[in-house]
Amino acid sequence: MATATAEPRSVPATEGDGHKHKKNALSDGQGRLAWILLAPTLIIIAVVAGIPVVMSIRESFFQTNTGVDPNTGLIAGGEQFVGLQNFTDIFAGENPVLGSYGTMDRFWNAFLNTTFITIVCVILETILGVAMALIMAKAFRGRGIVRAGILVPWAIPTIVSALMWKLIFDASGIMNRILGREILWLADTGASFWAIVIADTWKTAAFIGLLTLAGLQTIPAEVYEAAKVDGATTWQQFVRITLPMVKPTLVVAVLFRTLDTLRMFDLPYGMIGAGKYRVETLSVFAYQEAAQTRYGPAAAYAIVLFIYVLIVAFVFVRILGADVVGDTGMPKKKKKKKGDEEPVGPPATALEMAGGAH
Repeated sequence: MATATAEPRSVPATEGDGHKHKKNALSDGQGRLAWILLAPTLIIIAVVAGIPVVMSIRESFFQTNTGVDPNTGLIAGGEQFVGLQNFTDIFAGENPVLGSYGTMDRFWNAFLNTTFITIVCVILETILGVAMALIMAKAFRGRGIVRAGILVPWAIPTIVSALMWKLIFDASGIMNRILGREILWLADTGASFWAIVIADTWKTAAFIGLLTLAGLQTIPAEVYEAAKVDGATTWQQFVRITLPMVKPTLVVAVLFRTLDTLRMFDLPYGMIGAGKYRVETLSVFAYQEAAQTRYGPAAAYAIVLFIYVLIVAFVFVRILGADVVGDTGMPKKKKKKKGDEEPVGPPATALEMAGGAH
């Protein structure tokens, strides 16, 4: 008569004291190896990013001495500690300028410019990017050439793109010739805002399209085939299948573009120039302050922009659910209680199953 042999069971590790201890995932030396491999990268990040951040925070509490020293009669030099004065001066409203939103403090004018340029650009780039991804995902002859052509603007350096669009938007440039009228795109006018939006959208919509394409390629083709069998139209497939299943990738792409646009500097500075208050962003404003040797206020403006970007990133990650590290994990299964039975009903259609994906 055959006897059943019991399979060996894993026993928790025990110490000399006889107590059971859970095995540490890093107790086999992998933790130390990970730190050794990450150390060079962490050191470079600390030197390249950490030290400038610390110096900027320190500089924001100081101001450069100006005028004549009453004790020596010489031009004052060095700097003095002023505490939070650089930050309080930001909201004092002592530097009014005329911009797209009327006469207001230069900081708030740059803040509104940064915000509205970001909102308009990201919306247009998202719409065009998703359209590009849908086109690139289709199987047709010459798809590789189309993909390469769409990605070319994103590969061009921003300052090169700014100079190219500067020639296009010149008073005697090709844009005015196409429109048949003379518009001062590069002057301090309302058209300057749209010149920045057009140039930035042309350049970076392909970035969102590229990330969205990666998300589209993870959707099984069987889902669309089942939806067609259920009688779903093309629009229903897009709304109920494509968008919900590509949402995690799309949200991350929009987050990256939002953070990048909030710190926009090279495009308005290279295309429109400095001192144009209708398109002056916070980055350009901080640079202008530093160029005039007002390093303390410039550092304060940069820190305010950093906090603004940090708040936006927090909103995306915690409220919109942007998975920037790709560590969503599998949802934990709830333990079933006695008497709990799943309701039995008709099988879900492909659209209902896809609609529950998000």
